[in-house]
Amino acid sequence: MQPNPNLVIGATGKTGARVAAKLEAKGLPVRRGSRSSAIPFDWESPETWAPALSGVRAAYVTYFPDLAFPGAVEKLESLVETAKDAGVEHIVLLSGRGEHHARLGEEVVRNSGIDFTLVRAAWFAQNFSEGYLREPILAGVLPMPGGDIAEPIIDIEDIADVAVAALSEAGHRGRLYEVTGPRLMTFAEMAEVLGQAVGRPIQHIPISYDDFHANVAAAGGDFVANVFTAIARETLDGRNAHTSDGVMQALGRPPRDFAEFATEAAREGTWPAAA
Repeated sequence: MQPNPNLVIGATGKTGARVAAKLEAKGLPVRRGSRSSAIPFDWESPETWAPALSGVRAAYVTYFPDLAFPGAVEKLESLVETAKDAGVEHIVLLSGRGEHHARLGEEVVRNSGIDFTLVRAAWFAQNFSEGYLREPILAGVLPMPGGDIAEPIIDIEDIADVAVAALSEAGHRGRLYEVTGPRLMTFAEMAEVLGQAVGRPIQHIPISYDDFHANVAAAGGDFVANVFTAIARETLDGRNAHTSDGVMQALGRPPRDFAEFATEAAREGTWPAAA
């Protein structure tokens, strides 16, 4: 067993919770990094960073709500310096595909002098089941901007598996894994697959970015809406309309299909029929 723990920053988030659980399932020591943890970690409180990183072997780093948020790259720069001072050996960074600020964050980690693995991810399938798009799906609609742009949406379980492999196995240091699902899908096609899984029609509604902002703000506030709208404007222009083989490179297996995610989520009662 590894003698020193792996710090999971964002351990209550979509990917962090899964990474922490999967590491623990492998019998590896985990220090959960969140505001409510025994040893707290808070991006807004830099005084928490050094205690959280003390004695840590490696760290899985996510930034909420996204590396595109103003000030995120500068905070990541400071965190990396703190990690270096603490003797952290390896950083696994979750990054965003096609995002300018995410690329800047990647370069901070790449040039840090600490061993690294970069996980550059496509849109999360779980945005429909755990995020700001769950309520619209319950109402039978999928309101999204971007027209007929296709996205290789990825299951977060695959992202977590890649991160856990990077943290627990040899051969992943210095690697960039661009992780996507196995096929391109428009939001209309995603709505059709979700409808089949749920057992009732889900209608894709093309909307403007202003309307998208209003919808996200209603669910998660302006703070989150500003970020996700900026990301949508930047990335839903066709730049990400291709698949990548990062999951296969890291794990030796293909990524899960969106239909498999939707079927499993529906079976677990994510979108109750009575809603």
